[in-house]
Amino acid sequence: MARRKRRRLLVPEARNALDQLKADVMQTMTPEQAKYESAQRQGIALQTDGDNGELTAREAGKVGGPIGGQMVKKMIALAQMQMLNEQQERNRSNQ
Repeated sequence: MARRKRRRLLVPEARNALDQLKADVMQTMTPEQAKYESAQRQGIALQTDGDNGELTAREAGKVGGPIGGQMVKKMIALAQMQMLNEQQERNRSNQ
């Protein structure tokens, strides 16, 4: 079975910020702990030694899906707040 390449970020410098967002969204100390927290919530036994070859595709999707979905929701909320702040600043400067 061919392994999929890890997705590359469009802005590699954003890696640390995205890792921090992952940890914040999953309420863990490190981004690495986020996947184990997600697996535990789903009732999936994820191995800490890195050998998770026995996982089915469905189980693997259950682990990563909630993390990515919550991260997207958080990023949208942050963008909306930023847009609102910018609009309020424009309104203040026009008065």
